[in-house]
Amino acid sequence: MLKVREIDKPLILATMALVAIGFVMVWSTSYIMAMKRYGNEYFFVKKHLIFIGLGFILFFIAANVKYHLYQRWTYAIFLASLVSLIILTFIHGMGNEAGGARRWIKLGPVTFQPSEPAKLAVIIYMSYYLAAKKERLKTFSIGIVPPMIMSGLILLFILKEPDFGTALSLGAITIIMMFIAGVRIRYLFSLLLFAAPFIYFMVTKVDYRMKRVLVFLDPWRDSGGAGFQLVQSLIAFGAGGVWGVGLGEGKQKLFYLPEAHTDFILSVVGEELGLIGVSALIALYLIILVSGIRISLKAKDLFGQYLAIGITLLIVLQAAVNMAVVLALLPTKGLTLPFISYGGTSLVVNMIGMGILVNIYKEGVKER
Repeated sequence: MLKVREIDKPLILATMALVAIGFVMVWSTSYIMAMKRYGNEYFFVKKHLIFIGLGFILFFIAANVKYHLYQRWTYAIFLASLVSLIILTFIHGMGNEAGGARRWIKLGPVTFQPSEPAKLAVIIYMSYYLAAKKERLKTFSIGIVPPMIMSGLILLFILKEPDFGTALSLGAITIIMMFIAGVRIRYLFSLLLFAAPFIYFMVTKVDYRMKRVLVFLDPWRDSGGAGFQLVQSLIAFGAGGVWGVGLGEGKQKLFYLPEAHTDFILSVVGEELGLIGVSALIALYLIILVSGIRISLKAKDLFGQYLAIGITLLIVLQAAVNMAVVLALLPTKGLTLPFISYGGTSLVVNMIGMGILVNIYKEGVKER
């Protein structure tokens, strides 16, 4: 069991605060939609509460399981994630389609999103590989080729769903981890140059992605069509001002924001809780960032250091991208806000990640 001195208190408090705020905001943003679709205003919030409970159970398990176990089971975890993505992509009837994308596997009443645990699987693999090959990462054949092939397999199937935003964010995490581990900058720069034409092609040759870029450049040009959601998001922030209109009093969630309880939940936070509420969320994510870096520095081995950094990036980078999207600073990506948005698989995986961070800290404290 965890002891008080073995707990990174800021990390735990920030995580619990985000989960609590997320629960309140999911209720605030979803009850009208839930009433209209299902005749039960608590439909989404009850499901979200179940995932919170499951998330905390898995958090405590992960916090008490020595993180070296993942090192021994790296390839098994990676293979399981790869197989789940293959099933989603190629086995008819298993993938659950929504919004033109097959991102969920449906098993009876339960659905889960394979790309979420796949992100954690890639981080575990990269941590294992970079730690094992530390002395030889300066060579191209060791520092670039194997990690790009392995992570590329996961990215390929995520793109097949399609989920371009998740693939880009996971690719960014992979590159950052390689940079931190000491892979030569010129190799990483060459890799980015090599990937740039493919990214350009995938954006410009797919109509809805290109439309997102054009909407991002000028959402007001088609404010009643393609730019509607982004314009409504900006209106929500403007209406909220500094202090917000009050919890539950927002108007943009009244079917103006189609994804009010998922991708664009921060817009409702901005409207109802104002700049103060959004600033509080940013502060909580910054606490996780600082705690994650501190835990990485305290880790007793390279695997723990890289794993802590990877998990921290998983949370903080996705939060930063989501915030940039709803503020019209980046094109729409379809990424949720960690711990805040409605989404069971994402919440559970993020809670597992926080549990692993706690265990890395715990094991590091024991060594001192």
